[in-house]
Amino acid sequence: MTDQLCIAVAQLNPTLGRIDDNLAKLRACRADAAAADLLIVPELFVSGYPPEDLILKPLFIEQVQTAVAAFVAETADGGPAVLLSTPWPDDRGAGVINAVLLIDDGEITAVRAKVDLPNYGVFDEKRVFNAGDMPGPINFRGVRLGVPICEDIWSPDVAECLQEAGAEILLVPNGSPFEFGKFDQRLNLTVARVTETGLPLVYLNQVGGQDELVFDGGSFILNADCGLAHQLPAWREDVRMTHWTRTATGWHVAAGATVAIDQGLQAIYQAMVLGLRDYVQKNGFPGVLLGMSGGIDSALSAAVAVDALGPDKVHCVMMPSPYTSQDSLDDAAAAAQLLGAKLDTINIGPAMAAFEEMLAPHFQGTNSGIAEENIQSRSRGLTLMALSNKFGHMVLSTGNKSEMSVGYATIYGDMCGGYSVLKDVYKLTVFELSRWRNETFPEGGLGPQGAVMPERIIAKPPSAELRPDQKDEDSLPPYEVLDAILNALIETEMPVEDIIADGYDRDTVMRVWQLLDRAEYKRRQAPPGVKITLRAFGRDRRYPITNAFLGAYARAQ
Repeated sequence: MTDQLCIAVAQLNPTLGRIDDNLAKLRACRADAAAADLLIVPELFVSGYPPEDLILKPLFIEQVQTAVAAFVAETADGGPAVLLSTPWPDDRGAGVINAVLLIDDGEITAVRAKVDLPNYGVFDEKRVFNAGDMPGPINFRGVRLGVPICEDIWSPDVAECLQEAGAEILLVPNGSPFEFGKFDQRLNLTVARVTETGLPLVYLNQVGGQDELVFDGGSFILNADCGLAHQLPAWREDVRMTHWTRTATGWHVAAGATVAIDQGLQAIYQAMVLGLRDYVQKNGFPGVLLGMSGGIDSALSAAVAVDALGPDKVHCVMMPSPYTSQDSLDDAAAAAQLLGAKLDTINIGPAMAAFEEMLAPHFQGTNSGIAEENIQSRSRGLTLMALSNKFGHMVLSTGNKSEMSVGYATIYGDMCGGYSVLKDVYKLTVFELSRWRNETFPEGGLGPQGAVMPERIIAKPPSAELRPDQKDEDSLPPYEVLDAILNALIETEMPVEDIIADGYDRDTVMRVWQLLDRAEYKRRQAPPGVKITLRAFGRDRRYPITNAFLGAYARAQ
């Protein structure tokens, strides 16, 4: 039995499916933490998280087993033991478990499975994993370690079972994605588990981007008195050596560095930066290109791209039509110059003229309207995709959540692209983030210090500029009203009567709800984007495209 223990807490960024590279990262981390007794890594580190239906591929699980077996053999070198989180065959029969393996001195000495498989929001673990039985602690050099996995601590049962079975320390590997305000939620629930069990707890979270999910790290350690002993940073990898002592009242970790975890606009901005950076780099794109309109959405998207990738990997394209104002041309050029990004100008007038001539016999006798306006947007989309095909850069879509909610976007036009950093960001937050970035340099950003867009971009009324003197508020309620109604409808599923009772006009609420439901078919064809809110479009919020419910409700009013 030991009275001293050194645990290396490794907050790492795996790449999903890149099994050998993930284990290479683990080997390097283990070598750097050679003085530790035990090294722990985040949830499903070997495969990356969430692996989704890759778990259903027998070949994938075979390759995981082969790679882990090779790593296990290497641990006979006398270095730190490893608490390794990985998909693993279920020894109770067919299927796979979300597992933690204790690997020590060339052997797998214990296996534990995740008990509580989340099946809500972005999670579908019951689809691919078998649930584990209630676990007992793992005996490691005379210390009884409880290893609940992520969701296992969101209710008291698993931690209580471990405490009753004699666990002395709780080590919790996590794959907990970012959403605004979630850090406080994590801290509150871990404090509850510590209070209930009387045990110290290590909360180890993954960091990095995986499709629309971004994992913010922010791992921490609580002593048995709920005191915060260690706080790792958010948004970047970190390995923390922690020193534990057995006392008369249980195990105690010596205090280490704690850093402030910002949860305001900085957190949203960092999520967008990390999400885009990892999406581009992990998928092997050389950079991004985007349409630069002179408006606030494209200016903010360009700023995020430059901070994520560097100005040399961001190609901005201004695509004026006859309705583009000189102010927009000037603002786009000024923003690109402030960012240090390349800006090209391609006039879409000839494309518009070609389509007008081509369609004239078929449009004869009709008034010019949305179809003609959308030809402009689709000409821009075609132009960007041609450049992407030729040079390999990924097209970055620039639409925000307010627009995507109500379908104020052109399918195959401004919606085209491989990724969107503003997909889950409401318009009012776009304004706030733009002001914030002009005043603040984000930690780790690769862009310039100081302002990244002219103040006029932030101050002028938003416009798609698809017809003369067009303004967004010609088609939509003011964003102060629209965003409030959307937030109620989407994030909290508030009944429309309650929204109306809060003082919003009935006709406006009903119209917004109608637009929200009718735009579902567009959103299904939109690119993925960074999850920021409680209910991002896509995995979080799944509504049918063919949906007559609203019509029935509206007729009853």
